[in-house]
Amino acid sequence: MNKKIFSFFFSRKSWTLPYLIFAAIFIVIPLLLIGVYAFTDENGRLTLSNFEKFFLHPEAINTFVYSIGIAIITTIFCILLGYPAAWILSNSKLNKSYTMVMLFILPMWVNILVRTLATVALFDFLNIQLGEGALIFGMVYNFIPFMIYPIYNTLQKMDKSYIEAAQDLGANPVQVFFKTILPLSMPGVMSGIMMVFMPTISTFAIAELLTMNNIKLFGTTIQENINNSMWNYGAALSLIMLLLIAATSLFSSNDKESSNEGGGLW
Repeated sequence: MNKKIFSFFFSRKSWTLPYLIFAAIFIVIPLLLIGVYAFTDENGRLTLSNFEKFFLHPEAINTFVYSIGIAIITTIFCILLGYPAAWILSNSKLNKSYTMVMLFILPMWVNILVRTLATVALFDFLNIQLGEGALIFGMVYNFIPFMIYPIYNTLQKMDKSYIEAAQDLGANPVQVFFKTILPLSMPGVMSGIMMVFMPTISTFAIAELLTMNNIKLFGTTIQENINNSMWNYGAALSLIMLLLIAATSLFSSNDKESSNEGGGLW
């Protein structure tokens, strides 16, 4: 018996035990609790009233749609700003690209609340009014490193022979980019979209600080319900958000599979 216990704890399978315990406590159990609370009322009886309340409440639906819109706008700006930055970094000939990448990634080491408070101080210093514009600026500033790094990583690992083959076949620089580089870098772009779009929907601290709590996102609505001890309705809203994130993840994975099945440069 002692030999079996000894062999178990010193085997490779035992190394996964801490991760399984962590996942059970901090992922599986919370998700189960969200599901239980979402489909029950205050008395613990099964009900769909929490979801009916959401669909019959125009303010909640408008906040949900508005949050998706803000997330889409933020993601688009991150792509437009992040892709050229990643492209420049991946083609740097100064042997300083890793240093520049670290400068882009460095803000991620600072707590998001500290970065947001610094943005608020910057807007106050410049006498710029806080509002929707400040919200989008803060979102892009906080999440653009999550767009740059996956794209840079994909471009850095790209086989340059594809570009040379396209040039040998007579493609001009624009054709090389749109028909070779961009398709091959799409896995990095999709990873960046997932890393920006999903947390943008669920965030609430950035909206509260950069709009003086005048603009509410869906994460703010969930937080308010939880703080007001409306656990069941808050859990239902959280489940709706999780379903949206899951649908986005499924769409992303299907898009990656279809791109991998393409084959050929042209």
